Amino acid sequence: QVQLVESGGGLVQAGGSLRLSCAASGRTFNSMTMGWFRQGPGKEREFVGAMHRSSLTFYADSVKGRFTISRDNAKNTMYLQMNILKPEDTAAYYCAAFIGNNFPRTKASEYDYWGQGTQVTVSS
Repeated sequence: QVQLVESGGGLVQAGGSLRLSCAASGRTFNSMTMGWFRQGPGKEREFVGAMHRSSLTFYADSVKGRFTISRDNAKNTMYLQMNILKPEDTAAYYCAAFIGNNFPRTKASEYDYWGQGTQVTVSS
């Protein structure tokens, strides 16, 4: 079993930055491929980006160039650096993980493990 815990959400003004963290436990972190999703009010869960266990990354067009995923295998932690935030980035952000080789996976149903989410609110 894998446990994922997100942190780092909060309220920020448009144009600002936040860094989210996702701490993993329960399985060798560097064997997992990780992803970030978000879900705004009244919306479906949306793919943000993913990082393969090889550190290859893939991003949704809506965040490409503004968001960066990184991981620290020694700390069993994945990060989402979010820059130039926009009000439309407001959402609950979730980290997710799967054990497998197909990459990228952009559908929530393709991920095996989920965190509880952290709220990001961007004011205009």
